[in-house]
Amino acid sequence: MPRPVTLFTGQWADLPLTELAPLAKRMGYDGLELACWGDHFNVQEALASDAYVRDKWALLKQHGLTSLAIGNHLVGQAVCDLIDARHQAILPDHVWGDGEPEGVRQRAARELADTARAAAKFGVKTVTGFTGSSIWHATYAFPPTTQEFWDAGFADFGLRFGPILDVFEKADVNFALEVHPTEIAFDIASTQRAIEAVKGHRRFGFNFDPSHLAYQGVDYVKFIRSFPDRIYNAHMKDVWWGKGDGTVGVFGGHTSFGDARRFWDFRSVGRGMVDFEAIIVALNDIGYAGPLSVEWEDSRMDRVHGATESAAFCRRLDFKPAAGAFDAAFAREKQ
Repeated sequence: MPRPVTLFTGQWADLPLTELAPLAKRMGYDGLELACWGDHFNVQEALASDAYVRDKWALLKQHGLTSLAIGNHLVGQAVCDLIDARHQAILPDHVWGDGEPEGVRQRAARELADTARAAAKFGVKTVTGFTGSSIWHATYAFPPTTQEFWDAGFADFGLRFGPILDVFEKADVNFALEVHPTEIAFDIASTQRAIEAVKGHRRFGFNFDPSHLAYQGVDYVKFIRSFPDRIYNAHMKDVWWGKGDGTVGVFGGHTSFGDARRFWDFRSVGRGMVDFEAIIVALNDIGYAGPLSVEWEDSRMDRVHGATESAAFCRRLDFKPAAGAFDAAFAREKQ
């Protein structure tokens, strides 16, 4: 049957889950990919309290919803990043601590490992998230940047994430990196390099999100076909690009989302330029049976309107793969 259509709750963390759950059902969703911020999912409370986990599931089931993944992007970002004041705004107090950068990175690593344990206790097999990167600031290679410099960044990622992924293995949970500018992997080439950095660890895979690839000029359908065994989750998010007034380039010009000058901006699903038909075909070809999880972002649209039409769009778009070749019935023995 078609895949479940879920909503990633990260952009809805201003709403308590008691309000968001019934709203999500009314908007047409089968379930929620719960973000580990707001009151949607608390890693430490889940680990400490069986009642907390039971109550979360009771709330979801009360509204006819399921959950197939949890997302801890904000903590994951701090594992490998060069830490600055921006991180304090997105991290739990117990992870930020005194803000000393290496301490923040180490506490973030422990929290992400705990997220694997919490996901297992909650009964889901996937944690979506970020990794951060110690070398993103050098993506544009000036001052001249050697391959040895970038090698050191991937080695740092491997050193920090290897032990985390070992915890994911023990918990029988997959980590799904949302390949994304500012992460250790942001296109196909860097993704291949990231896999090598963790020695092909089987728990390291991807939360496929075409929007972050498309405006860069990366072939997002090729991404699916390049890593068929590592697509653990799929975010449905749209984007358009090449639509600005020529004053802002692909790096964003230090403008805010929604600025009409921008070269690219996120759009409600189905209202941008991403070829979702090709994505569904590719997901079917690799045998992906997980959720289509809407990550709704559109600066110009009411979010309830947008998320409602996004759920309907995904449901119309998806289809069950063929059970066999369409021309098999031509053979006499099949007639």
